[in-house]
Amino acid sequence: MHLILTHEQADFDALASLYGAYLLDERARPILPRRMNRNVRAFVTLYGAEFPFVEPDDLPRERVTWVTLVDTQSLVTVKGMGKRTRVRVLDHHPRRADLPEEWQVTCEEVGATTTLLVEAWQERNGHLSTVQATLLLLGIYEDTGSLTYASTTPRDVRAAAYLLECGASLKIAANFLNPPLSPAQRRVYDRLVAHARTYDVHGHRVVVTCGDATGMDEEISSLAHKLRDHFDPDALFVLVATDEGVRLVARSTSDEIDVAAVAAHFGGGGHDRAAAALIRPPDEEENREKGALQAFLSEQCRRLVDVLPRFVRPSITVAQIMSHDPQVLSPETPAEEAAKRMQRYGYEGFPVVRDGRVIGLLTRRAVDRALAHKLNLTAASLMEAGEVTVRPQDSLQTLQARMTESGWGQIPVVDPQSGHVIGIVTRTDLLKTLAPPDHRPGYRDLAERLEEALPPSHFALIRAVAEEGERQQMAVYVVGGFVRDLLLERPGLDFDIVVEGDAIALARALARRYGGRVTTHRRFGTAKWFLPRSPFGLRPDDLQTLDLISARTEFYERPSALPTVERGSIKLDLHRRDFTINTLAIRLDGRHFGKLYDYWGGLSDLERGLVRVLHSLSFIDDPTRMLRAVRYEQRYDFRIEERTLQLMDGARPLLARLSGDRVRHELDLILDEPRAPQMLARLAELDLLKAIHPDLPWDESLRALLQKGLDASPPDEFGSLPDLSGVPRRRALGYLLWLSGLAPERLREVGRRLRFVAPLLKALIAAATARAAFPTLAGAPPSAWTARLDEVPPLAVYALWLAATDEAARTALHQYLSRWRFVSPRTDGHVLRARGLPPGPIYRRILSRLRRAWLDGEVHTEEEEQALLEQLLRDLT
Repeated sequence: MHLILTHEQADFDALASLYGAYLLDERARPILPRRMNRNVRAFVTLYGAEFPFVEPDDLPRERVTWVTLVDTQSLVTVKGMGKRTRVRVLDHHPRRADLPEEWQVTCEEVGATTTLLVEAWQERNGHLSTVQATLLLLGIYEDTGSLTYASTTPRDVRAAAYLLECGASLKIAANFLNPPLSPAQRRVYDRLVAHARTYDVHGHRVVVTCGDATGMDEEISSLAHKLRDHFDPDALFVLVATDEGVRLVARSTSDEIDVAAVAAHFGGGGHDRAAAALIRPPDEEENREKGALQAFLSEQCRRLVDVLPRFVRPSITVAQIMSHDPQVLSPETPAEEAAKRMQRYGYEGFPVVRDGRVIGLLTRRAVDRALAHKLNLTAASLMEAGEVTVRPQDSLQTLQARMTESGWGQIPVVDPQSGHVIGIVTRTDLLKTLAPPDHRPGYRDLAERLEEALPPSHFALIRAVAEEGERQQMAVYVVGGFVRDLLLERPGLDFDIVVEGDAIALARALARRYGGRVTTHRRFGTAKWFLPRSPFGLRPDDLQTLDLISARTEFYERPSALPTVERGSIKLDLHRRDFTINTLAIRLDGRHFGKLYDYWGGLSDLERGLVRVLHSLSFIDDPTRMLRAVRYEQRYDFRIEERTLQLMDGARPLLARLSGDRVRHELDLILDEPRAPQMLARLAELDLLKAIHPDLPWDESLRALLQKGLDASPPDEFGSLPDLSGVPRRRALGYLLWLSGLAPERLREVGRRLRFVAPLLKALIAAATARAAFPTLAGAPPSAWTARLDEVPPLAVYALWLAATDEAARTALHQYLSRWRFVSPRTDGHVLRARGLPPGPIYRRILSRLRRAWLDGEVHTEEEEQALLEQLLRDLT
């Protein structure tokens, strides 16, 4: 005989699993448990006739050859079972370690055991009635909170969808899920609400309540469900005294609280979100008296509260906020060397380590005081002695206590096994995490937004990098501007990848797997992957390369110098960036895919519309950041934060020390922006243009001119306006509109300062020279205007037309662009050679004279041009 068994106090997942296992083997007998939850018993009473369930007392006296256990791993002895009875287990809870080796055990991580059986039945394409499909649906819905619990998997959802297609009734299911409490349950519920206590355990809100439920036959799980809805905690623990002993029912909504582990400590089990245990008194006879049982209940409540910190993982651990691979000092390090390192890396203190062990902390204050007295003492002499450390798994409460007790603002993080320093966490790290709480790393999941924002080819590329990063055991992030713009719902298609590890090795692994080639820059730990097209479906005009960068930190030997680079963590890599809004990162590898990391308050500033530097020396390190601050402010209609404005004011003179190439690069980027006029106006308002060069002009008329000129399209009659060699069209036009009003000599000085490329500088000077000559051309014939403007590139003439305020000059410029520049005589060099005229400067004089005649209306036909040519030739002879 083959029996199908489940646990006592059966819920709908247990009952549905009994029936699901029967569907797969109709020779087996599904045995109802003696105790079922009230709503399950009600369902069996109403619909039991439609199912082959067998009451335990109705079993025939036969030998049991097989037992299938569903939704449990505990075997209850049944008559007919013996040593040769074979046992098969099908469950969605973690496998117990103490199961007999000969048992056949299948434990899979799904929300309900019923899901596994529905999947098998679906493969057989079998038929289900409405009531049968509804029972199976109830099994899935009850254990997954109607598909809302975090433990719900896509498999549960697909199984539920299949059952609905089979005709499962949501109306019937709703009648049995979360039924109203019975009068007896209501009395116990009220007592539990009154006695509930809330505890903060490692940053989690945990509710524990205890009460008397002796004499009540109904299940406790319904009470737990109602209590969880009432208190909405991270975890709920209900302990009630019953006729059998103290029953523990636990529910969790957090990955950090595994209630199954807590229940196992009390002799029970379950899964990480729902578990139970029956705690029997050591002397059951003695504890049957109500007073003794209540004392035993109180003891178990105290015991539970005492052990919770052992089983509840911190909501945020030291590992999440610490900086990896910190700088440490040896006891012999001189104060001058320590001061240099503090200035280089920006920390206020360094751990002092001997033989891998922390022996003290050297602070900037101690170093500054020693050097002020001209004492170059060692770290051992100046440090605050002590072995104050935390472990990566410690909670923020533990960290806070260490800081309070020691007074240290930087606490080393040590490996629990070796005791060696592996990280450091600062008071600033702690404060940023405690307020506001939304800033803890990884609190927001952007996986769906990534997929929605990117074309399939780009998303496939990101996925490929993420998977290779996981294979190489490297943390991989997409960072900076891409993340910023994704959150602002204006995503771009270019992105860089930052790797905590060897980016060059990752790039080469990607090239080996997918193709393409890799170039590297070992000093900076960067690689450029020239992308293959086919593996990702990239079009010819799509992304051509992908930059992979090893996470690094930077320091500056002197203001405005290029940085010196060292390998670092993602946290330090983000800290080297210009503004907080650019310090956001999305992790890509493995289970972390799509998690947002915000170590430096970037998300808050993004939401508040603030441009803020990360530290007070930011503009000293790189003065070009002042120009970028304005660009971001105006691009996003943000506001430069007040302290950042103050720092810009102090650092403004440093712009004069920057190389022309670096300044011009920032101005190029500004002119490429749609709001370039607003950006230049803001630079002028902050006196940054004058700091770059005193001759850089600005007024409201220039703002209006740039706004009009950069947004407008040239009239069709102007025809082609060739670009300047090596300069994008909009950028070139921006410089021409902005600067061509300067005198040529001043333009040359500005050009030298900004290191303009030759075609741009030549066009600017030609335009400025022509503009200066306009008054002398008043009333001049078309040929005079044309002679002057032929020396100016057409794009620069277009800029002069846009800027012209004199109507006569504007008309002449319009005529030149639309007509005069295209005028040429019918005669050319071949005609002159055929007439026997030897080549030489005379050709140019003749052809220029003929062109002037056409421009000024002296000739109107080819015949008149021929007559003029004959006269010119006669004059030559």
